Parts: sequence; structure tokens; C-alpha cells
Amino acid sequence: MALTGASGVVPEMLAERAALLATLRDEMAARGMLEVDTALLSPAAPCERALECLAVGGAGYLVPSPEHGLKRLLVETRRSLYQLGHVFRAGEVGRWHNPEFTMLEWYELGGSMQDAVDTLGTVLAAAGAPALGRQRTYRAVFTDTLALDPLTASLDDLERCADAHGVTPPEARGDRVFWLDLLMGLVVQPRLGTQGPEIVTHFPADDAVLIALDGDDARVGQRFECFWQGIELANGAKELTDPRLARQRMQREQDVRIEQGQAEPPIDERLLAAMATGLPECAGVALGVDRLLALLTGKPRLAEVIPFAWPAR
Repeated sequence: MALTGASGVVPEMLAERAALLATLRDEMAARGMLEVDTALLSPAAPCERALECLAVGGAGYLVPSPEHGLKRLLVETRRSLYQLGHVFRAGEVGRWHNPEFTMLEWYELGGSMQDAVDTLGTVLAAAGAPALGRQRTYRAVFTDTLALDPLTASLDDLERCADAHGVTPPEARGDRVFWLDLLMGLVVQPRLGTQGPEIVTHFPADDAVLIALDGDDARVGQRFECFWQGIELANGAKELTDPRLARQRMQREQDVRIEQGQAEPPIDERLLAAMATGLPECAGVALGVDRLLALLTGKPRLAEVIPFAWPAR
């Protein structure tokens, strides 16, 4: 039986981890992507209501994703980029969550949402994962699983559905985004990706921020998520390039955060300024590397693949 050391993982897992990181870098290089290092500490933070950033005194925030920095460099370099490194999120501790984790995020110039899905499939295959399985829209997944149309269902419909599946939290009150996220996370998601990585596309546009909407149906964004064994493994999108619309959506998220009593990080003016000079058409993907390693090696929790996982440091 292999023994764990002070890091909390067995030495063999450290070697598996190193091999996976090398494989991911090799695949990015083979696709002609430039590896960059953006700042981990930023004076501003993403405004998305679902993200809780770690504040560092008066210095700013530890980034939950390199998205803003990568997009600023996209404007300067006009070439496809990626970053492989640590990111941080507050309030995320559990079997599949760690406040500090490793993310591979890339942006491919000229890419569509489907291009991003295809690139993800190639990356996962290079890492040793099964081929991508079925691909369905968010609407189809809800219809198939819950017999509920998420784009037309009323707030009452969503609440009744949550009640019927026993997932309504005590004294729950929320908007459509709240109830859809609840149903997706607790009822739909656990059933996804049982036969291999599965793609769900065209998520509702209600909380889209830096995501392009679908040209044929503005109710949905050109965003997808990848699930494997009921775990969200990656997400991607065709990226929004309009700085005016980006500011409006950021302010909308700020307003929701204030209403919900969440912290209100400042809007990232440097990103908006870069977008105003011309963010090129692109598609991006963020892949959870620790989750991928755990699923590839059959481990039941992140703590078994992350050196010094929280709180055992």
C-alpha cells in the first residue's frame, strides 16, 4: 500500500500529475497556442453572481480564472493563447472543490462554440479520456430529464419541479437563474456523462456576461459545459467582443450581487478598455485539471490528487 507524505498524496500521483501537465502543454503547443502567464492578483474581479473571489487585504483579488488577463493579451498579440496554472475561489471546499485549484484555459482566434467543443475533445483524448459522447442542448437535457422546458417555464413551474424532486432548500426564494441552477446542479447534472464526457450546449442567456448570444435565439448563449461521471469538467463559449454590452451585463451582475448581499468587486475597466480597442473573434475553454486527473485515475475526491489540498496543509 502506497503511503502518503506531508502533501497528502502518494508519490505516484505526483508523477501522474506531472505527466498530465506535460501532456496538456504538448497538446496546446501542437495546436500552435502560445503559453502565457497572467497576473494572479488583480485590482478588479469578475462580476458574475456565481463567483466569490478571494480578497487580499487592500491589494485586490486572487483571480478565479485568467479570462480577463488572457483577453487583454489577445488584443495585444492577435494569436491563440493559453494559461495553465492556479486559480482561486472563495467558499468552495468539498469533495470536488478546493479554494485553490489548477485550470487550463485557452482562447482560439476565429473559433466558434463548436470549434471549442471539438478542441476540448482533442485535448481530453490526448490526456487519455474517452471520446466525447452525446451532445445535447440545455433545453433538450431539461426536457429529457425533467419534462420541463427551461426557456418557457414560469418561476412557479421551476419551484414546483424542485419541490417534486425534493431539492428545494428551506425558505428558498430566487429568480429563474437560481432555480435553473438548482435543478441543473442537483437533479440533471448527476445523470450526465455516465458513458463518457458529455456536452451540453446553449445555456440560458439570463446570466451570460462575456458570452456571445445565439444569433437565432437570443434566449440562449453560445456556451457549453462538459460533464463526465456527473462532474462538471469544463466550460466554454463563443466570446462576446462588444465592450458596451459587456459593461451593461457587468453592471447587471453587480446589481444582483448587491440585492443578494454579496461582495461587490469593482468592474474591470482595464478589460473593457482592451475590448474597446478590438477584441478579436474567438472561442474559449476552461478545463478543471484536478478534476480531470481525479476522473482519469479513478479517485473519488480532489484531495487525493492535489498536493496540500485544503484544509490539510
